[in-house]
Amino acid sequence: MARGGLERGSDGTYRLRLRALGAAAPCPRGLLDAALPALRALGARTGGHADVAVLQGPAAGGVLCLVSGERLPAHATAYGKVPLAAPPAEFPGLTAPLMELPRHTRHTVVAPGVLARQLDRIRAAGLAVCAEEHRLGEVTVAAPLRGPAGPVAALGVTVPTGVPLDRVAAAVRAAATRVRPPEPPPSP
Repeated sequence: MARGGLERGSDGTYRLRLRALGAAAPCPRGLLDAALPALRALGARTGGHADVAVLQGPAAGGVLCLVSGERLPAHATAYGKVPLAAPPAEFPGLTAPLMELPRHTRHTVVAPGVLARQLDRIRAAGLAVCAEEHRLGEVTVAAPLRGPAGPVAALGVTVPTGVPLDRVAAAVRAAATRVRPPEPPPSP
């Protein structure tokens, strides 16, 4: 059964659904250009570090590439859970086996069933919040960036634990609606 980023096979095993985004570069320059004004406003409004992220392909093991250059595990951040939660029809992708997900902190969600339920909630809300799953003391909040064909990336912010998340969530949603991702280049 496919449920966005996590798919359970008939044999009971799980697979992580991934999509390689971008053309030649893992973090397309046009995406940063389109998002930069919203990122600056989001950082100023929340006091956090705002960024845009795209998933790299299955060869990267589901590694998330932030436009700022950092690479993060997709399952442990809001930036990564946004594309993982997208319905397969909107975000079709390649599949990669989901073996044992690495735990980065005691809060990292690694159980497939728990992760599937979390992705369901993210899909319904259109917003992901991950508290201390990748690093202690940090919360990531992200929303999808939608192009003409559906979601293409995630826009979000990292703030210290304890920051009022209602205000941060509203700011992330508003920033994501202001970004118009560039059209992908035509397929050869």
